[in-house]
Amino acid sequence: MRVTIHGIKNCDTMKKARAWLDAEGVTHEFHDYKTVGITPVTLQAWVRKAGWEALLNRAGTTFRKLAEDQKQGLDEARAVALMLANPSMIKRPVLTKGDTLLIGFDPARYAALLKT
Repeated sequence: MRVTIHGIKNCDTMKKARAWLDAEGVTHEFHDYKTVGITPVTLQAWVRKAGWEALLNRAGTTFRKLAEDQKQGLDEARAVALMLANPSMIKRPVLTKGDTLLIGFDPARYAALLKT
């Protein structure tokens, strides 16, 4: 089953996750959603699985630079629109394997999913 790691090439957490995958011999594809983008269909599927709150990177620079009125009163539709317009607002990495979606890098969670 295909493993894809989604994120941004220069992100430190992405580098750690990709290094872990390589060290464990896990064949994977890399999707850079900052340069390639993300489709609304893919993002909506992730939102249905994990919730927009889990996907929105509120700690990142891009979100913090938003005007206060853009940050206030967020709902799913507004959050999805922000993430589509600014993919760096999506938490990373997002790892997909079949129907499974992992957000963030946790070696134990990766191992549990990928070593089965």
